[in-house]
Amino acid sequence: MLVDLGGGTADISVHERKLDGTLREIHKASGGPWGGIYVDENYMKMLNKLFGEKALTDLRETEMNDYFDVTREFEHKKRSFDTDKTKQIIVRVSASLRDLAEKYSSKSLEEQIASLKVRENAITTRGKDKLKIGTAVVQSWFKRPIDLLIQHLKSLLAEPKITSVRTVILVGGFGESPYVQERIRNKLAGVRLIVPSDAGLVVLKGAVRFGHNPSIVSSRIMKYTYGTEVCEHFDGKKHQDGEKVCVDGKWLVPKCFNVFVRVNEEVRVDQQVSCESYPNGEISDTPVYRTTQKNPEFTTDPGCELLGDVELENSTDIPFEQQTIKTTLMFGDTELLVKQKNTTTGKEAYMTFECFK
Repeated sequence: MLVDLGGGTADISVHERKLDGTLREIHKASGGPWGGIYVDENYMKMLNKLFGEKALTDLRETEMNDYFDVTREFEHKKRSFDTDKTKQIIVRVSASLRDLAEKYSSKSLEEQIASLKVRENAITTRGKDKLKIGTAVVQSWFKRPIDLLIQHLKSLLAEPKITSVRTVILVGGFGESPYVQERIRNKLAGVRLIVPSDAGLVVLKGAVRFGHNPSIVSSRIMKYTYGTEVCEHFDGKKHQDGEKVCVDGKWLVPKCFNVFVRVNEEVRVDQQVSCESYPNGEISDTPVYRTTQKNPEFTTDPGCELLGDVELENSTDIPFEQQTIKTTLMFGDTELLVKQKNTTTGKEAYMTFECFK
């Protein structure tokens, strides 16, 4: 299991290493908004309470370098935070921020600290430009995103098809935090946690290697069901009377979801799925949809998302019923290619979508 813990999100994938050295994905990619920026937000909320919104806004607008110093200082402290080695962290805040706070508020910084709902001496000042913050306060900033991440990891590891997974590789900038690593190790019993050196850079290195050798991934698990919108002939066994319409003397059911591949289905890289139809006009407009449902019936079902339309030009010199359109979905490394070809005239149309994000 690979956990990419970055600034905004946690992205999780599960692979099996095959005998030929390639990787087979055994669970669709998942994740959530559990990245490091949520710790930053909690820190900035504290600064907002201590110094005031106006002071922070002024600092950002008039002393941009000082504002960046404040955020960079905390980024370093966040990544190196380790409860085994420190009882508190000391962060440098701009002296000009304190001056701005005194300009807009009659309360001193010490009075503002006292008004916070924290244990006595959990936050104290050191000189004019530093704050000393106890580990309990810092841990509270990490709590929600890490709790949600661990809850998700536990639910994944409990799924029958990946119960054999016993190694978790943690990468990404937020994954460099010793405190994050400690929380995951303590909560995931029986799992070996591997954190590569330069965890924040290995994703970039992996992307470069994948670009040179994309065949390293041999198959993936679909996150969505993909298909096209079609009209089906009315079938009393599967359709309701209210769903049918009469077109040229024929009873048809519009907006049916024609499934090519289903969610959680394993597809090989370069796998192709095709179907044939005939045109009913000079331009064939084929809407492409996706949904998280496994067995969608109509493209109007809740959760169905229109990705785009493939427009194919047909011949007006040949009767439409004598022409054949072949629609093919081709799964590449990270993309879905929808290709249509009028096999009678040879004309083609294409559209490409991201399909594994």
